Amino acid sequence: MERESASPRLNIVLHQPEIPHNTGNIGRTCVATGSKLWIVRPCGFQLNDRQLRRAGMDYWDDLDLQVVDTWADLVQQLTGHSFYYFSRHATRAHWSAEFRKSDVLVFGSESQGLPSTIIDKSSDESLKIPMANDARSLNLSNAVAIATYEALRQINV
Repeated sequence: MERESASPRLNIVLHQPEIPHNTGNIGRTCVATGSKLWIVRPCGFQLNDRQLRRAGMDYWDDLDLQVVDTWADLVQQLTGHSFYYFSRHATRAHWSAEFRKSDVLVFGSESQGLPSTIIDKSSDESLKIPMANDARSLNLSNAVAIATYEALRQINV
């Protein structure tokens, strides 16, 4: 469902998501936080997938969602916004960023993360969610929730 949003609290981007129930949960988080969800194709599932809808529950119909075919399409549509790229390879903690309303939080696929063509690991815009050294990664929907609520805390929403 594409809906027009005058100014979402945040823009949450999933680059080539693979697991429908993660995306469904993220959609619920976006509705609950007044954020817009962007999906960059290809997806590992159909957007009408039963698991996606089940995880998104009745929130899915209220989701401000936009799907784009390429990364370049996304960048063009969000020109002028600040982008933050989440990666387990980043060195800067997510709470050290200074988030503002309508910022863009970008997350990669569950199995690959963000491609190196998008993320520069030494960039100030590359962020990680700190975790124990023996932990490989967080579930994507959990990572999105952690980052989203930290950004909202900072922008006092």
